[in-house]
Amino acid sequence: MTTTEKNRIVDSIMTLLIQLTDEESKANNEHEESKPVEMLTIKECTNVVQGLSEHTVRKLVAQNKVKHIRTGEGKRGKILVNKADLVRYFA
Repeated sequence: MTTTEKNRIVDSIMTLLIQLTDEESKANNEHEESKPVEMLTIKECTNVVQGLSEHTVRKLVAQNKVKHIRTGEGKRGKILVNKADLVRYFA
């Protein structure tokens, strides 16, 4: 096998790998875009998970065990928790 043939084979493999990674990234992007992100307030979290208290949700947020964002400024801002992450945590 000559160097030219080896280079052609390597180029073919690289082209296939690039196509595969492009297809996977497109599939992942389509999958992520199809699911809207649902955010819950602390009180709504207690309604979603039976037996969960507001205090427990606040502790999970403080320990960064669930994805959350704080709207507003400082400690007075409202805490919004990612619903999918909360359910996944208790599953």
